Formats: sequence, structure tokens, C-alpha cells
Amino acid sequence: MAKPFTHLIKLSVGTETVDDLAAWQATAHQRWPDGQPRHVTRMWPKREAEIVNGGSIYWVIKGFIQARQRVLRLDEVTGQDGIRRCAIVLDSDLIRVEATPKRPFQGWRYLKPQDAPRDLSAERAAEDRLPPELQSALADIGVF
Repeated sequence: MAKPFTHLIKLSVGTETVDDLAAWQATAHQRWPDGQPRHVTRMWPKREAEIVNGGSIYWVIKGFIQARQRVLRLDEVTGQDGIRRCAIVLDSDLIRVEATPKRPFQGWRYLKPQDAPRDLSAERAAEDRLPPELQSALADIGVF
């Protein structure tokens, strides 16, 4: 029997597109010695084992879930203020997903696998990108 897993969902504040998120993660000040991107957060997920057992972090950009990255592990880091934080270590690959509307929220939340948007096929991910609002509307009427 497969072990259960869960995902995280997080707003990507300050980014306009998935490409912006990728560029931000690629900057030198966002990289760590092992070269893997991280997202540092104050709270440590209580469901750590479920997250690192196949979970991803889903990124909300401009009001839509648009991409995900596989979570590799959670590392403890200490800020300059001496406070312990959680560094969510991510796979470098950003996988585009079906644009799904999501209202703003603070911090991160758990996301059940059955509630996660589907990955875009390789062909769809390579297409010229429609605005997320249009992608969502077309998906709602069954075009995508």
C-alpha cells in the first residue's frame, strides 16, 4: 500500500508569471550551496512526512494556481534574528499546471492531492501562454 502524501500551496508574492518565479529562484541570493531553490517560512509543517513523500508546493500567481515544484526535503535554518525557520527545499523544475483560481491567503496551506490541479501536457506547457483567467474560463466550459 502506498504511503499517503500531501501538498502545500503558497502565494508567490511579487511575481507576475511562472517565468518570473523561475528567474527569481535562479538568482544568486536565492540559491544555496547544493544549488536547490528553497522557500523559507516561519512555520514548520506538522505533516512533514506526508509532504516529502511525493508532495509538491503549488504556486499561486496573480490569483491562479499556475505551477508546482516537488518538495525534496525540509531543512532547519536560523535567521539573522536567531529564530528557527523551515526551508522548503524544492526541485529546480517548475511544472506548469492547469490555471485554477485561488483566493488570497496568508502563509502556506495543505492541499489534498485530489484537489490539486493537473499538470499541463508537454505540448500545452510549450504553447503560447494564454492569460490565466482565459485558461480557467476555457477549462470550465470543457475546451481544455
